[in-house]
Amino acid sequence: MAQAGTILVTGGSRGIGAATAALLAAAGHRVVIVDIAPRPIDGGAMLWPERFDVADEPGVARAVAAIEDTHGPIDGLVNAAGVFGKMHKVERIRMESWDREVDIDLRGTFIVAQAVGVRMAARGRGAIVNVASVAGMTSGPIHAYTAAKAGVIQLTLSLAGEWGRRGVRVNAVSPGFTRTAALQAAIDAGLLDEDRLSRNAAMGRLVEPAEVAQAIAWLLGPASSAVTGINLPVDSGFLAGLAWDAYGGLTRQPTGAPTP
Repeated sequence: MAQAGTILVTGGSRGIGAATAALLAAAGHRVVIVDIAPRPIDGGAMLWPERFDVADEPGVARAVAAIEDTHGPIDGLVNAAGVFGKMHKVERIRMESWDREVDIDLRGTFIVAQAVGVRMAARGRGAIVNVASVAGMTSGPIHAYTAAKAGVIQLTLSLAGEWGRRGVRVNAVSPGFTRTAALQAAIDAGLLDEDRLSRNAAMGRLVEPAEVAQAIAWLLGPASSAVTGINLPVDSGFLAGLAWDAYGGLTRQPTGAPTP
């Protein structure tokens, strides 16, 4: 990878953040994970033991300064911290729930990107990857989450323009339905149906956290040195297959229906 310094992973104690931190550490990089409920993960990633709330602007600024004092310059940032709210009809959405999701998923992404990215730009090097979602590119009954993730995609583009000539690349990944521990627990409990989650994906399956991690690692590294401002779906072809349901689904061939 291009970064010789530290790679910081928010939300690094679980899910996609943990998978990414483990992959990067296994490849020999100095990785520091932060989380609102910090706990170590298997592998060589270092845990920042203090609570890290991405929505706490002064707290983030203090923590980023302390991490750089302890572990050296942050040359790579993975913004993986996020929350997923409950599915509700619009009339049942409570604004405190809306505000929490937007605070963490969008505002928190900006706060951390700002705190780290300004330092990167001053040094003239760095790469940031924001974890967005295909939910930010589609429609669904998760109104605050879709709005926040759409905002993350647009924020990525704006920050790429802001810092591109100062040596900082900013990109996003948009995972589809990903088999995190939380998702698997919901499937095992019968709260979610794996077949329903995967039936519109062109590849007919869920995404594994390690697959998202591989995409993030590529966007951090020298193989993507001319890439900035993109949003890369990692979704098992969910976006490619979504509209096929209107024609009978991916398991059936079109029968001469008119093309829209």
